[in-house]
Amino acid sequence: MSANLFYPRVLTRREWLRQASNGFGMLALSSLLAESARGVTHHAAKARSVILCFMDGGPSHVDTFDPKPLLKKHQGEQIGTAAVSSKSQSSPDRVWLGSPWEFRQYGRAGIWVSDLFPYLASMADELCVIRSMVGQQPLHGQQNLLLHTGRVIGGAPSFGAWVSYALGSPSDSLPNYVVLSNEVIPNGGTENYGSAFLPTSHAATMLRAQGIPMDNIAPFDLPAVQRLKLDFLRDRDSAYARSTGDDAIDSAIKNYEIASRMQTSIRELTDVGGEKEKTRHLYGVDQANEYKRSYSLQCLRARRLVEAGVRFVEVNCPMDHANNSPWDQHSNLKKYHETNAMYTDQGIAALIEDLKQRGLLDSTIVVWAGEMGRTPHTKQITETVGRDHHVNGYSIFVAGGGFKKGFTYGSTDEFGNAVAENPLTVHDLHATILHQLGLDHRKLTFRFGGRDISLTDVHGQVVRELLA
Repeated sequence: MSANLFYPRVLTRREWLRQASNGFGMLALSSLLAESARGVTHHAAKARSVILCFMDGGPSHVDTFDPKPLLKKHQGEQIGTAAVSSKSQSSPDRVWLGSPWEFRQYGRAGIWVSDLFPYLASMADELCVIRSMVGQQPLHGQQNLLLHTGRVIGGAPSFGAWVSYALGSPSDSLPNYVVLSNEVIPNGGTENYGSAFLPTSHAATMLRAQGIPMDNIAPFDLPAVQRLKLDFLRDRDSAYARSTGDDAIDSAIKNYEIASRMQTSIRELTDVGGEKEKTRHLYGVDQANEYKRSYSLQCLRARRLVEAGVRFVEVNCPMDHANNSPWDQHSNLKKYHETNAMYTDQGIAALIEDLKQRGLLDSTIVVWAGEMGRTPHTKQITETVGRDHHVNGYSIFVAGGGFKKGFTYGSTDEFGNAVAENPLTVHDLHATILHQLGLDHRKLTFRFGGRDISLTDVHGQVVRELLA
């Protein structure tokens, strides 16, 4: 077909890149600047950052924030057919199991907290406790992916990646999404933290607590040598892009440059040596126990990161014993729920208090959540008794970011076996948190595979009863 003689042919983007002088390098720069400038919200935002304190394995709701006195009264009795559910590990011959811990009411609103969490109990007036979470499948991998990506299968961007993509970064030298690891990768693997079909720059940057936490970021070469290598990579990538028109190289160039700048900024931010002794003691960074110390250290780093503008931070639990995941107590419930709580309680309470003292809690959403709860019943009562997987009704809490304070939402039945009032799904949770960040979960989409895909898909609603 001959060219149209009346209208000039419009250059494609790839052709323009090939012909423009320094076009590719300038495009990479403009992309980087646009990334930093993005942050257009759908409505006024109440918060700007999220910290997810992920309780990997599923803490027991009836041993933490949802007291059930009838469990102790009927302990050892069979649950019967009426209590059996396809969404929990249950059968009629299982028996009710009471909590080995006492519950007390704290704060002006009388929030119920078990003796597992003396530090969090002191922060009761800041907590918005949700007792009516429901999941989809009583399996760690699927529930982890659901909490992190809104899907029970892999291949979807994580919650943190969506927040990063939507809000952009206030800095060109910091990652927008950080996972503070305590040496454990949850079931579901690194897809819990990936960007999938979103630009790769929105995937999580993972930082260790033990050893050299930035060993994947610290430069191997002297600065001058590293600069030569980066320039070489940029030149080769640009040449390749000009010859193939492969737009994906934009992200590669950008990631190299961001990584270079992160080597300085991240190391400074994660070094808590300059913090006041009072602050270090508040978090428990000076504790003798290495697991408590490392978790407290990551909580303090989380505060420093959001203070610097990072949008999404996840803090993972440590694990001190051979297990599927830290809170997965199918046996030895009392022993390991106590140690897990001891490792995490002070650091999270300090994080909430420190954010509040610095005026950051109003703009930061702190989420305490596992991927599921645990059954209020067990196979048989033994010295090493435990609880199994449960998604019919479990507890999480949220603090800050415009959520109600000293508030309890939803309920389970008298045995804690199923939601009795106001069920709340993971999609509802995602939609509500996005709303507080100024984002409409129905409008936050990315075109992929011929359709507009969102974090919540066709599900979820903003639960305004949770909001102040």
